[in-house]
Amino acid sequence: MKLKSALALLMLLSFFSVRAQKPIICTEDSIKIGNGLLPSISVVIPEVPYETTLADWLKTLQSGTKSKVVTENGEMTIFGAILKDITEFPVNVYSKLLERDSVLYLSAAFELKKDQYIERATGDAELTRAKAFLFGFAKEQYIELIEDQVKAEEKKLKDLEKELGSLEKDESGMQKSIRNNDKSITSEKDKLIAMNNELVSLSAAIEEHRKYLASMEPGVEKDEKAAYLKDLDKQKKQTMKAITKSENKINKAEKAIDKARTDIPKTGRMQDKFKEQIDAQDAVVQKFVEKLNTVKAYR
Repeated sequence: MKLKSALALLMLLSFFSVRAQKPIICTEDSIKIGNGLLPSISVVIPEVPYETTLADWLKTLQSGTKSKVVTENGEMTIFGAILKDITEFPVNVYSKLLERDSVLYLSAAFELKKDQYIERATGDAELTRAKAFLFGFAKEQYIELIEDQVKAEEKKLKDLEKELGSLEKDESGMQKSIRNNDKSITSEKDKLIAMNNELVSLSAAIEEHRKYLASMEPGVEKDEKAAYLKDLDKQKKQTMKAITKSENKINKAEKAIDKARTDIPKTGRMQDKFKEQIDAQDAVVQKFVEKLNTVKAYR
């Protein structure tokens, strides 16, 4: 019961870790830079970490130009940025990136000429391209985040599948061990029959030769008989030693079989647990994949 409860809790926690995708909202806005208020475009970027997005935004602004972003009091300024998705001419960009309630707010004012900013008054074409540019940046940030989430959850799934594979391999090995030990027991028992028969024969021969030796007169023939009897005693000891060794092998094999037969059901129960975890984790992966596909379809 405790195992089932823990598994159920794990499954619930896995599902709760999947946040539903949030919309990327792009709007016309205004941004306070210094003491002035500039017409701007703002975009809401869900879930993504601030530092990563800030680094990518600076890289985007500085790409293709020798100009560098100057940051002061959270206000970012770059002169002569090359943003060909918006216009073929260099532009000045004033922007801010703020973090609130697990979402980022990126606001940017694009200055085409001195005091001439992209806004509805400058024409819908440039405004549309500027919105698309910011929306595309936000979407890319969100997609990269979810792709990392998918990879992390897929790794968890692969780790679980690896554990299951290891358990299945262990069970297969134990079943093979039972078969091999069964064969070993059968073989050793056959050997025991032969060795016990040999022991009986040797014991009878030794007894007979001892009686005969006791009745013999001293001489070369008696010495030869004594040596032969000694050799029979040696054979008997070797046979008894071999019998003990064979009995030990049988005992060891029987213990190994008993252990394997005890461990196989335990391994089976562990496999069942991992199969349930794999099913639960696979569902989590699919949720993240669905989330990724939904965000990729954002327009």
